[in-house]
Formats: sequence, C-alpha cells, structure tokens
Amino acid sequence: MKYVKAESVLPQSLVKEIQKYVQGETLYIPKPKAEHRKWGSRSGSRRIIDERNAKIKTAFSNGKPIQELACEYYLSSETIKKIVYKKH
Repeated sequence: MKYVKAESVLPQSLVKEIQKYVQGETLYIPKPKAEHRKWGSRSGSRRIIDERNAKIKTAFSNGKPIQELACEYYLSSETIKKIVYKKH
C-alpha cells in the first residue's frame, strides 16, 4: 500500500471536511466492496491451488491414503483431511 497525499488527489473542500475529524494521521480508505478480489485471483495462485486440491480429492476418492497424499504434495495430514473432507 503506497502513501498518497490527500491534497494531490482530493478537492480542497473535501480535505477541509476530513480535517474536522482527522489531522496529521494516516487514514486508510478501503476499496468499494465491488472492487474486492479474492486472494490469489490476480496472480493465478487461487486457480493453481484449486487445481491441486481437485487432484488431491480425486486421488483420495480413488483410494490413495491421506499420509501418502501428504508426502506427495508436501502438506500435513491435517491439511489433506481439510481438503478431502471439505463439503462443496
């Protein structure tokens, strides 16, 4: 998150109004809800993890043991259990 001076992006009248509530402090203004993206959606990480999890579920349903999946995917047994038993 980068720092932006209010005077460079906001009208002076709005800066004066905000100064009634906050002066000399850092103020975080969040994005509108419609602008929020899920974690990893921009980088593609979410898709990669979803694909990995689908492979894990398929292997488990085909009889591969949890401990073997944990070793194969370098995950804990508990993480594998969360993946294979998650309801969707």
